[in-house]
Amino acid sequence: MNSGDEDEEKQKQTAVERQKDMRASILAQILDQDSRARLNTIALTKPEKAQMVENMLINMAQTGRVRSKLNEDQFKQILMQLSSNAPKTTTVKFDRRRAAIDSDDDY
Repeated sequence: MNSGDEDEEKQKQTAVERQKDMRASILAQILDQDSRARLNTIALTKPEKAQMVENMLINMAQTGRVRSKLNEDQFKQILMQLSSNAPKTTTVKFDRRRAAIDSDDDY
């Protein structure tokens, strides 16, 4: 029974690796080197945004909306469209209680 669990786990791992390889292959086909570097930079700083961009690009490639490799300017334009569609929900919240019990003021 234990070997069955291990086999199932290996199958899941290979399926995940196969899916990652397929995604990387599609992205390599539709992005030039500069665009791919920009996407990797985004992935380092904002992984969820990079995932969203990758999903959108793969969807565009599968539906035939991308006919050639995207250069950096075209990629920037797609990023700007995506950013303008995203809701702006930046908030600042002050925790005033912590300032009231600050022990740094004690001499």
